[in-house]
Amino acid sequence: MLIIAGLGNPGSQYAGNRHNIGFMAVDAIQRRPGFSPWAKKFKGLISEGELAGEKVLLIKPQTFMNLSGESVGEAMRFYKLGPENIIAIYDELDLPAAKARIKTGGGHGGHNGVKSLDAHCGREYRRLRLGIGHPGAKELVHNHVLGDFAKVDQTWLSPLLDAIADNAEMLVKGEDSQLMNKLALAVGGKPDEEKPKPEKKPVAKPAGQSHIHQARSGGKPNLPTSGPMAEMLKKMFGGKGE
Repeated sequence: MLIIAGLGNPGSQYAGNRHNIGFMAVDAIQRRPGFSPWAKKFKGLISEGELAGEKVLLIKPQTFMNLSGESVGEAMRFYKLGPENIIAIYDELDLPAAKARIKTGGGHGGHNGVKSLDAHCGREYRRLRLGIGHPGAKELVHNHVLGDFAKVDQTWLSPLLDAIADNAEMLVKGEDSQLMNKLALAVGGKPDEEKPKPEKKPVAKPAGQSHIHQARSGGKPNLPTSGPMAEMLKKMFGGKGE
């Protein structure tokens, strides 16, 4: 069994916030056939279903973001699961908007919802991070995160959420690279294997060759006609001149 936890804040006033993209993602998965209606349990809203032959519990903590771990941790202990059975989906300031990344474990990066999950569930859970972009200055972060997505964001937000739902079985099966490719394509990017590889810099050839090397390779060097070098070359090449 797996728990897929979307992080966000409860209440209609927060529904469109960038901070709530985790809620949006699990809502998109829940709309797939076979998932139950949302019900209240574990200090959150839960929906049960199946993906890739695996029983899945979707959960949206209703404790507010900073206490998300209370809800997810309660569900984890009830089903006697470990952090390896949890997938958290949440917003990531340090990723450009529309970008997605997935990893297991790691730091919280200042994300209070992730801090809470770490405290209540351990750190070795999988994390699907969805980029919301950075406003550019620290003092603008609060309003950016708790601000609603702009209309222009819908050009990538809806396709991204649809792609997460359409490819949720990859998420469950741990097919992370394939999933990342699907999400990149959905928002108009390129899959990882199609990204251009950096060109190898050509190795600079020596500007010139020594008299000896030129002579051995059959070239016609400009041989000195006098001095110690001339005497040495005459001995090496049998005294033949050019």
